[in-house]
Amino acid sequence: MKDIAIYGAGGMGREVACLIRIINESLSNDEEKWNLIGFFDDGKEKGTHNEYGVILGGLSELNAWSKPLNVVIAIATPRIMRKIVAETTNKLINWPNIVSPDVVFLDKNNFSIGKGNIICSRCFISCNIKIGDYNIINEYVTIGHDGTIGNFNAIMPAVRLSGELTVGDGNFFGVSSVVLQQLKIGNDITIGANSTILRNPQNGCTYVGIQREINKKES
Repeated sequence: MKDIAIYGAGGMGREVACLIRIINESLSNDEEKWNLIGFFDDGKEKGTHNEYGVILGGLSELNAWSKPLNVVIAIATPRIMRKIVAETTNKLINWPNIVSPDVVFLDKNNFSIGKGNIICSRCFISCNIKIGDYNIINEYVTIGHDGTIGNFNAIMPAVRLSGELTVGDGNFFGVSSVVLQQLKIGNDITIGANSTILRNPQNGCTYVGIQREINKKES
């Protein structure tokens, strides 16, 4: 079995623990399965437990880990995901992709993906899709044809990304938000729940409703 740990012991981390179990159940006896050894979390006391495993420590314990270990980041905040990856100096850490067995890929021959991604249950991924590194794609997300997604994006449940989109880095898509076709979503943009993006948004901004900009983040 392959040892794996989850970074983040909150709700998303517990969901990923369940996803790992589902992945294991879908594998045949001849396929190598995951062995979940526990969680890393800087906000919880080392040695405590949730219902799916023990807290192994935080970033310092991860960097001191003495043997190869797969780690998946289950924290749906782009800034925190970036920080964890940037500050993980341990060369023994590997960042696998965790993909639910029920994800629908319309054309796996025209699909590419980097490392450290989570794709949760009931997602639909169309043809000619490119996904970068360290993205969280939550349940029931639809990604339309000819789309490119960069790095460190958090895409919440039931988001609809239409065809021919380009998504940059560090964006947050709220629950049930919609992005229309052929748009470019740049970097560090927040889209509120149930919001609709009709035209190219500006980097570093937050949008709610029908693309109504409510603030621009300070640089």
